[in-house]
Amino acid sequence: MSGLLGPLDSEGRVPHGQQTRVAAFLISAHGALARQFGLALPAKFEAGWQTELNAQFYRESEIVSLLMRATTWVPDLALGYMAMSWEAAWLPTPNEGTADRSLWQAVHLAALAHAVHAGIRPAALLPLEANANDPFVMALRRIEIESGRLLQAQILFLKGPDLVPFRDTVSTVLESRHTELRKLWHDTLASVGIVRE
Repeated sequence: MSGLLGPLDSEGRVPHGQQTRVAAFLISAHGALARQFGLALPAKFEAGWQTELNAQFYRESEIVSLLMRATTWVPDLALGYMAMSWEAAWLPTPNEGTADRSLWQAVHLAALAHAVHAGIRPAALLPLEANANDPFVMALRRIEIESGRLLQAQILFLKGPDLVPFRDTVSTVLESRHTELRKLWHDTLASVGIVRE
């Protein structure tokens, strides 16, 4: 087992089976975020932090669209079962600590998005000799750049004044999301022969 994608083909491209499985995981995670951001969008913004939901919704949708087109897909029978476990993991957590349903939904979304954007570094899986002009390679690098930008919004919200009274609950939710996502991501990578520390 290796810590990087590969072995690359003669043109420096990632094996199609690895592309399929890694892209399917990323599409599941970013697709779940896009769906949940879309559902969380209010008809009218009443708080400043709600404007960020709109931007996040479109950025997550762009990531999914990019991966759909940049990946060389191959049949993978294990994806059905794996996708069910991933989708179950993205479901909202029970409401704890606040009676404000929309605020709790935003906390859940920000915690999940923070875990996805901070916990998954897809470009770090690429060997140095990966073909920089390959669409899949470029997509993984683009996703990592976007994740860094999106992460800033989650940090600002989760550390913002609206959540000061719920700081302990938010920290618990965030830690739980990170632990869960890290396990799913590492299991997915291990299934294609990649071991990450």
